[in-house]
Amino acid sequence: MKQFFIAFLLIFSFIASQAQVTLNAELKAYINQSFSYFPKVREVENTIESAKQKLEIAKIAPLSVDGSATYRFVEPKIQVPLGGSEFQFAPVHNVDGNVAANYTLFDFGRMKANIEKAKSELLYAEHNIDYVKNQLAYNVSSVYYNIIFLQHAINIQDSVISFLTENKNLVDNKYKNGDALKIDVLTIQTQIDAEQNRKVDLENSLNKQQNLLEYTIGKKGLSENNFDFDIKSKDILAALAEAEANNPDFILAKDKVLQAQNDLAISKLGEKPSVVVGAQSGLKNGYVPNVGQIKFNYNAGVGIKIPIYEGGRTKKNVLLSQTYIKQNQLVIATLSNTYKKDIEQALTDFSSNIERIKNTEGQIDQAKYANALAATRFKNGVGTNLELTNASTNLQRAELTRLQYQYQLCLAKVELARLLGYKYW
Repeated sequence: MKQFFIAFLLIFSFIASQAQVTLNAELKAYINQSFSYFPKVREVENTIESAKQKLEIAKIAPLSVDGSATYRFVEPKIQVPLGGSEFQFAPVHNVDGNVAANYTLFDFGRMKANIEKAKSELLYAEHNIDYVKNQLAYNVSSVYYNIIFLQHAINIQDSVISFLTENKNLVDNKYKNGDALKIDVLTIQTQIDAEQNRKVDLENSLNKQQNLLEYTIGKKGLSENNFDFDIKSKDILAALAEAEANNPDFILAKDKVLQAQNDLAISKLGEKPSVVVGAQSGLKNGYVPNVGQIKFNYNAGVGIKIPIYEGGRTKKNVLLSQTYIKQNQLVIATLSNTYKKDIEQALTDFSSNIERIKNTEGQIDQAKYANALAATRFKNGVGTNLELTNASTNLQRAELTRLQYQYQLCLAKVELARLLGYKYW
């Protein structure tokens, strides 16, 4: 009943963590595709197999069966005068072949302790898969939304270049009609060249991000173009509690504590005795009076091994294991401190970027109006090229600023999902 209740809580926690994050189907598919494509996942999955094999080895019964065969030539003969003749006590040609079996009857918990240690290593390997997937999902999501950001930034550059090109045509006509100077033509062409260079830089960054996407999932390109990753904001203490319960970093650290505790249990058994039952049967010669005759023989018995002196090795191993336990417990405390800082930073970015996006809306409306006014004034001959260029630049900056805040907000949400350990894929 208890195991069923624990399983129910785990399933409920998994469903709840998924429900608190929304993302598009394409990104979810890309993340799952990376799990089967990226070699690191298969590398870690292989550690599960090795951990399972170690567990099977630990469960093997403490029974050993050995066979042996020997031949020895002994001279001089072992014989004495007896009743007027030489009586031989041992053969010259000694033959012995036997099969021996030994079984540890009582090991005072050694086998059980080793099984528990192997189980904890298997649990660590399984949780390590979750850690790798959590990191990989974060990387794929970051690259995915970086591509979307760069695509939008390039679109803004295209609109700026298109606007400047249109106005350059107007300046060219004015120059031909004598209403503009050569410097006006050169100035706007310089502005176009600068914007073209910015576009080249953005396209270069986009290509690099697409290469990273191919590195993780085996393909380039995406069809979505929105910052649609969403997660609910949380109180810092509630968020930290979720991170401590769900994040693979904390889970692996707790596994390390469990492993150290199992090592301590094994270390404490160093001074315990062991009881072994054994049996042996085979063929050999050397039995008087006919020492050369090979006969069937067998024996069985029980033995106990009691450690008497080992130089204090067990006590030192116990002390070392206790130190490892404390060390791993301190790791958890350090993680809590670090994650509290990171979660606070993510929540701060979360709220501040929402506020920034709201503030940029008015700036964009004002910049659009100023840009349209400057274009109209320039066409009517009452405005200058410098006014038009400045208005266009201000609009570009406002749109890029809003895009940057939207991108930062999306990344803050992705980071928060990573910190909380949500399996949103």
